[in-house]
Amino acid sequence: MFLLLLAISMACVLFLPIWSKTDPLSKQTLTMTATQITSTNPAQAPFATYAIAALAAASVAVALFEISQYRKRMTQLMLGSLNLMLIAATLGASFYYSSIGERMLNVKMPGEFEAGFYLPTLALLLNLLANRFIRRDEKLVRSMDRLR
Repeated sequence: MFLLLLAISMACVLFLPIWSKTDPLSKQTLTMTATQITSTNPAQAPFATYAIAALAAASVAVALFEISQYRKRMTQLMLGSLNLMLIAATLGASFYYSSIGERMLNVKMPGEFEAGFYLPTLALLLNLLANRFIRRDEKLVRSMDRLR
């Protein structure tokens, strides 16, 4: 259940805005999604942020594959560790591209993180819970093997 929720939350990162910033004087707005930073100013070309989308999509794929490996709990734990790194890299890439967006719009006001930024944090929590329960199942199976 936790892995399915993790996959859904990381898939939502692909479609929701991650960061935005508005200049109060010129009313220019920058919006960052998983694929690009766009501006309301037509003279400013969109800036590609495909690394965020690739990392989020890879995390979704690993979580879905991890669900299918329910008979191999140790493999699930290794995939959970891989997913932890992918989600952390997604957060890192979001921070990196938001700093680029900060420099694109020269205003002293900081930008605002949107819902798409907080979903990987939720995914990290769900990944930790999933790994905890997988580890608990593995301990239970090993204890039953000792009783035989």
